[in-house]
Formats: sequence, structure tokens, C-alpha cells
Amino acid sequence: MPDMIVPLYRLPARIPSRIQAGDDLVVIRHANTFEFTKVTDFIRAHFGQGWADEAGAAFARQPVSCFIALLDGIIVGFAAYESTRRGFFGPTGVDEVHRGKGIGRALLIASMWGLSDLGYGYGIIGGAGPVDFYHNAVNAIVIPDSIPGVYTDLIGKISTTH
Repeated sequence: MPDMIVPLYRLPARIPSRIQAGDDLVVIRHANTFEFTKVTDFIRAHFGQGWADEAGAAFARQPVSCFIALLDGIIVGFAAYESTRRGFFGPTGVDEVHRGKGIGRALLIASMWGLSDLGYGYGIIGGAGPVDFYHNAVNAIVIPDSIPGVYTDLIGKISTTH
């Protein structure tokens, strides 16, 4: 999957703290440090330990660089940024039963604004799966020759001599 670049000076409007997602009213907000276990447990249960580890880095930042989507106080989605690498978006995911309601798009846009607020002119989506989704949502452009990107297994390829 290729990496994509997002011109942060062309983002859609900021996402309100409450969005209509189908018949549901969903809250989109930054996670709090004291929600680390709750958020990483959600990620682990729905997307695996690797994503939980990757998103965990977002909780070392102030403000926490992870947005969550809540339905009746229950986490139904998340999006981390400035977690994998500086200026990167991801990982991100929405509970399967709540997909297709605009929650993922809202989390993406909120996170891109988060990168913009940090002073970046461009954001990077690493290993972008749904390329068309990202292009349509935030004008993301595929970065040529970006496979496998930062997710390369470098073990054994790092020289121990200078």
C-alpha cells in the first residue's frame, strides 16, 4: 500500500464535536491520557496488538494526538496522528458495525487539522489502504515509489559498523 501526502492548507472545514452518523449522534474528541487503557483495549480487540502499540505513542503527547469517536460513551472508532512518525496520520479504525456512517472521515479530518495545528503544511498517510477514500476526503495524493515506506522490516538491514 502506498503512502499519501495531504496538503493541509486545503482541508475541509473542521469537524464539530458531535456528528450525525446515520441515526446516531457520535462525539468526536481528543482522547485523554487517563483513557489510555480503554482506547488501546478497543484498538487491540478490533485491530490487533500492533495497532494498539503504534497508537499508544499518541498518549505521550500533549495534547494526546489521538481522536476517539464515542457513541453513548462507548468507543466506536479512533484515529492517531503524530504517532507512527512525525507528521504521519494513523493508525485509524472504526468498529465494523459502525462503518459507512462518516465516522472514519470525521476522525481523519479532525486528525489532519491536528497536524495543521502543529504547524505542518503537509500530512502523510502511511500505508494508505483505501486510496480513493483518502483522496476524496482530504485531497490526498499517492506518493510515487513509497511502497513499503516506513513499515519496512529493517531488522538485519541496519549496519552495526560505521
